Order: sequence, then structure tokens, then C-alpha cells
Amino acid sequence: MQGRSSDMCEGPLISKIILYTIPIILTGVLQLLFNAADLVVVGRCCGSNSVGAVGSTGALINLMVNMFIGLSVGAGVTVAHGIGSGRNDDVSKTVHTAIPTALISGAVLTVIGVFFSESFLQMMKTPSQQLHLAASYMRIYFCGTIASMIYNFGSAILRAAGDTKSPLFFLTAAGVLNVLLNLIFVIFFKMDVAGVALATIISQILSAGLIIIALMKREDACRLEIKKLHIYRRQLKRILQIGFPAGIQGSLFSASNVIIQSSINSFGPIVNSGNAAAQNIEGFVYTSMNSYSQTALNFTGQNFGAGKIDRIRKIMWICLISVFCTGAALGLIALFFEKTLLGIYITDSQEAIKYGMVRMTYIMLPYFLCGLMDVTTGLIRGLGSSVLPMLITVAGVVGIRLGWIYIVFRIPEYHSIKSLYLSYAISWAATFLTELFVFKILMRKIKKQQK
Repeated sequence: MQGRSSDMCEGPLISKIILYTIPIILTGVLQLLFNAADLVVVGRCCGSNSVGAVGSTGALINLMVNMFIGLSVGAGVTVAHGIGSGRNDDVSKTVHTAIPTALISGAVLTVIGVFFSESFLQMMKTPSQQLHLAASYMRIYFCGTIASMIYNFGSAILRAAGDTKSPLFFLTAAGVLNVLLNLIFVIFFKMDVAGVALATIISQILSAGLIIIALMKREDACRLEIKKLHIYRRQLKRILQIGFPAGIQGSLFSASNVIIQSSINSFGPIVNSGNAAAQNIEGFVYTSMNSYSQTALNFTGQNFGAGKIDRIRKIMWICLISVFCTGAALGLIALFFEKTLLGIYITDSQEAIKYGMVRMTYIMLPYFLCGLMDVTTGLIRGLGSSVLPMLITVAGVVGIRLGWIYIVFRIPEYHSIKSLYLSYAISWAATFLTELFVFKILMRKIKKQQK
């Protein structure tokens, strides 16, 4: 079985990009629906404090996990370049290097998460009413990060090969299991957030197992053979060259969100609960936009490997226009139904819903800027450059947000929750424009080298 694959270097781009992206969007949306089920179940069965506890862990979990997720990006780009240039042996060695790297990454995360979660949450000034619940959730959640890493690395390999449908099917199966276990653990066994975390672990194990089986059944260069698992030095070096800066970028990006979350926590548990519910709703818009970033990365990667630079310019415009339309449309829809959507998560506090609406107003309208920023990041990484988007993101996102918090936010008249949310749009716009400028410079250099 060859596997579900797409030739990204030949044929019409618009239809191929759309057909490639739709399963990624559906995968992300389904994942968020299942994550939302976590919050809905604990919100309706255990109250807004449990919603706030689970929600307050998001930024911290992303901070810790994104470093290693970045390595999966490096694996995907390396596979895409190898496929585009026809280097099958290089692709095979990358696949067999990626899986052991995923195992090691997951093990490191498990140790950090289990032993240091509560200390990190205390540093974030998590409200005392939610601290114990949040710490319990995180400790259990991190026991499943080995499975999570295997799924992410495996998905990156399949998508680089053009298969975006298999990860969708596997996540659907795991998600259905997750929802069923949520209901059993929380409603019947009264386990609160611990039950939600345990359900997440079990479903991650299922998705990881399905990914491994899919890779073992392939008959191309991406075929996985357990006896060939080995960390090849040259392939690992390439994965690290692209993945490590991507991981640092993701972690620093999350670090700025952790600091913002700490500032949000200072406004109390009601604000935190409303913020957590709004963040979960935003996730549906974000994952739809971020799907175009993955498309831009893999289409650019394969065409760069094949030396088809003119197609990369077309990929850029198609992805930028698509992500703008997607972000603007979904953002407006979410705003129109904001009160109804927030009411799904929070049933015991109208004030928490009010604060959730404040966040959605300040984030949803300019949210398309975040999508544009992510697409340009994917384009630059697809060209094999990962340090540049990292540096730009550190300066444009992390720098602006930290400067805002430690300078603007400290001014009495700007010390408000609305002021914090305003920093997001400013950082997205500045980073997108800078990355677009850098991408065009890189393309000119590559074109000259070709000539």
C-alpha cells in the first residue's frame, strides 16, 4: 500500500491546496471539539472553577510541549525536501530517526510535567481555588506525552508525504473514545479534572498506535520498520537544524502567553474562567487558520526540494488569501454567537461569560492577522530556514507582548484586561509584515542562485 499521498510538485495548485488543507482543518477542529468536551463536561458537572483550572494549564502545557513539537516540524520538512528531490534513502533514515526522537522527547516531558507542574502553576499565580485541580490535571496529562509525541511526529511525516486524511481518521477514533471516557470518569466515577486528564491519555495512546500501524503499512520511502529504528546522525542534525529553532519559537511564543495568563490570573477566578472558555472557542478559528501554515510549509518544502521556485510564489498567494478569508469569516461568526457559545462552557456565572465576551471582542476581529503570520512562518520554514522566523517571532511577538506588559500595562489607566488583549493584534501585525518582507528577500536570493 502506497498510502494516501499527493504530488505537490505537479498539477493545479488551488485545488490541491484546498483538498490537502481541508483534512488538516477537520483534524484540528475535531481535536478541539474533543478538548472542548473536556471543558463542557467538567463545567456542567463540576462548575466554573474546574473550567478555569483546566483552561489555566493551556499556556503552560504549550510552553513545555512546543519545544518538542518543533522537532516534529523539523522531521516533516526534512521528509518533504527528501521526497521533492527524490532522495528515498534520506527519507527512510529520517523516518527511522524521528520515532526514537519522539520517544525520548515524550519521556523528558513526562518527567518535567509530573514533578514540576504545581511549582510552575504557583509561579503563574494560578488562583488558589483552582491550583490543586490544575496541578492534578497537569500531572496526569503529562503521563501521556510519549504517545502524544509519537502521534505528532508520525502525523508530520504523513503530511509531508501528502497524506492528511489518515491523521484525521485516527484522531476521530481517539476523540470519540476520549468523549466516552470523559462521561464515564467524570459523571459516573466523580473524578473531576483527573478523569478528563486520564481520558486524554488513553485516547492519545490509541492515536499513537494507529499512526505507527499506518507508517508500517506504507510501501514507499516513508515505510516504518521497527528493526530499522535508529538515530542517524546526519538526519538528526537536519531535524534539529530546522526543528530546534521552531521549538524555541513555539516555546517563547507560549512563554509570552504564560506571562499574559499570569496577568489575567491576577484579576481573579471569575475573569480566569471567562478567559479560559473564550480561549477554547478561539481555538477553533486558530486551528483552521494554522492548517494553511502546515500546507504552506509542506508544499513549499517539496517544491523547494524539486527546485520549482515559481510554484512557491503561487503557493504563497493562495495560502495568504485563503487564510485571510477563513480567519475573517470565522472570527465574525464566533463574535455573532459569542454569548451562546460561552454559555455552553459556563452555566453558573453570568459575570464570567461577560469577561469571556470581552476577550472575544478584542481577539476575534483582528484574528486573521495571526493566520497571516503563521502562513509566512510556514513559507520560510519550507525553504529550510528556521532560525529567521524564530528571531522575528521573538522580536515581534514575545518582545512586543513583554514590552506591553512591563511598560504599558503598568500605567494605571492601561492596567486593564482590555489592554492586555490589545497586545495580541499589535504583535501579530508587526510579525507578519516583517516575515513577509524576509520571505521575499529569501526568494530573490534563491532565484539568483538558480540562475
